Amino acid sequence: MESLKLGSLEIWPPVVLAPMAGITNAPFRTLCREQGGGLFVCEMITTRALVERNAKTLKMIRFAPQERLRSIQLYGVDPVTVGRAVRMVAGEGLADHIDLNFGCPVPKVTRRGGGSALPYKRNLLRAILREAVRNAGTLPVTMKMRKGIDDDHLTYLDAGRIAVEEGISAVALHGRTAIQHYGGTADWEAIARLKEAVTEIPVLGNGDIWSAGDALRMMESTGCDGVVVGRGCLGRPWLFRDLAAACEGSGERARPALGEVAATMDRHATLLTEAFGSEQHAVADFRKHVGWYLKGFTVGADLRRRLATSNSLAELRAGLAELDAAQPWPEGVDAPRGKTHARDRVHLPAGWLDDPYDLAVPCADAELDTSGG
Repeated sequence: MESLKLGSLEIWPPVVLAPMAGITNAPFRTLCREQGGGLFVCEMITTRALVERNAKTLKMIRFAPQERLRSIQLYGVDPVTVGRAVRMVAGEGLADHIDLNFGCPVPKVTRRGGGSALPYKRNLLRAILREAVRNAGTLPVTMKMRKGIDDDHLTYLDAGRIAVEEGISAVALHGRTAIQHYGGTADWEAIARLKEAVTEIPVLGNGDIWSAGDALRMMESTGCDGVVVGRGCLGRPWLFRDLAAACEGSGERARPALGEVAATMDRHATLLTEAFGSEQHAVADFRKHVGWYLKGFTVGADLRRRLATSNSLAELRAGLAELDAAQPWPEGVDAPRGKTHARDRVHLPAGWLDDPYDLAVPCADAELDTSGG
């Protein structure tokens, strides 16, 4: 297995933490990075908010001192604004790598022409990629996308070729369409087809990687150059330990008992407190992680509820102390976590499908805080 090469950057193992809104902040990236190597991307931010120097956005792109490779994912719909944002990142030394997001299936984004709807407009996609690369200087620019809007409007092969032609350093494909949202099964064959069509740059696969074994199977069956892991690491930061071992040819896998899981939960909440500067805010933010960490373990409903409604570190730690520390890792829990549902239809702007080469730029409302995915 070879390292992942993104311009002048070399990533080992060839594993990328997918940006997830409200999840992949500096504390979570720290937990994952401590387990194994790879590229750990911060939460997605909108280009408009960045160029406007929105205070919340600027806080989101803060990196921990020990983050050697600083990776930012940008989301934008206007070539000019994307170019300005990329120039700002490069000129001010805000990151070492830029990823562009074209994978969001959220209705309030696609109905405005953003996210996974945008690659259908081939010329608009090309203009955005061209401006990003032109303004990036020496920084490598990559992109993440889905197969298309639905099975009748697939865009990933055209988008892959456009990416090569415009100087993108790598492409990542989530093997689902927008209408699938996060439901059904990821189409790994589409990743293989993209790899066959795009030979000049690395192709990364994304979708349904719940274990290191899944990652190996994806790479073997598709020939992709690396994997992007999203929901599979929710409540499982040690998945990156497994991925590093698998890439080294080792069969060793992390199987933490509940006591080690509880210690990781404590550390996660503590890191959030240090990052946010507010214990109440940090513990409230941590609540969504409780169910993911405890998935598969035998924990009483009352204790689960108390852990998921804690208001302070002391309250959280008191609940964690009640867990059965010796309870072994449950088998058969490498399964879907997070969103798993599909959509009945994809919401699009009126007439969006009429002309795939229309260069009209979506309205500014297409850039929302929920635009990643």
